[in-house]
Amino acid sequence: MALLKKRRLTEILAAIGFNLDLPSLLKGQISQAKTKGICLPVLNCYSCPAAIGACPIGSLQNSLNSLRYNLKLGQKQLGLYVVGSLGLVGVIGGRLPCGWLCPFGLLQELIYKIPVPKLKIPTFLTYLRYVVLLVMVILLPLLLVDSFGQGSPWFCKFVCPTGTLEAGVVLALINPELRSQLGFLFAWKVSLLVLFLIWMALSQRPFCRTICPLGTILGFFNGISAFEIKVDLDNCLVCNACQRACPVDIKIYQNPGSSQCIRCLQCQEVCPTGCITSGFWLDHKADKRETEKPTACR
Repeated sequence: MALLKKRRLTEILAAIGFNLDLPSLLKGQISQAKTKGICLPVLNCYSCPAAIGACPIGSLQNSLNSLRYNLKLGQKQLGLYVVGSLGLVGVIGGRLPCGWLCPFGLLQELIYKIPVPKLKIPTFLTYLRYVVLLVMVILLPLLLVDSFGQGSPWFCKFVCPTGTLEAGVVLALINPELRSQLGFLFAWKVSLLVLFLIWMALSQRPFCRTICPLGTILGFFNGISAFEIKVDLDNCLVCNACQRACPVDIKIYQNPGSSQCIRCLQCQEVCPTGCITSGFWLDHKADKRETEKPTACR
């Protein structure tokens, strides 16, 4: 359990570190920190009053929904910074930020501890995240535009429970003037948030496994990232202790590079034979050890 405590501490510190603008929070207004142009490696809503960085999914949608408008004006702003930021995080750690830094991931795991009957998430629902990424994050902002060529951030606007919790609800509680302007859209998003909160108590990390577009993007890099998980199948007992400890309910020995794996390393801690290892550039280190083995004298 020592690893879990370290992970919890890291997640809490990350949540605080990503939301340091306390003056804006107390005033009930969106932070205008100079660092807001920097993409964070987790879902942390830009509109959260205390947020000091930008949500990469929100930034990606804003790049796409203004792309046609910018091209009409002759401006070649393609959002390459956002894509590059996502690629950099993915190449370094894959979904490592999901397991160690994400505030919403922490919330899901804490709520799951509530002693209520538990439900497994059907496998087919885990593919819904690809539909959400393709349709709501990419296609709709890019294709459905107004007469000026401007689109909307569909996922942020109509779905994202992280933004509802961190920004919408917080701003509504702090800012009386804003409360008087709330309408159907806010009620819709709060209803979705409540449904997700209930689902979190019943199933392990349901948002991460079925909806989260950021986790989906980073998951594409799990098999090629510098941070790796390896399983020595010769010593694996197939006891499924790893699956029982896994927050996303996967059998890591079947596919260490699974796109669902959040790199929390709980499997490594509970493995009875120690056949699960993790780290950066494991293959390179193994090759180096092989070349450094002393040769027998003849």
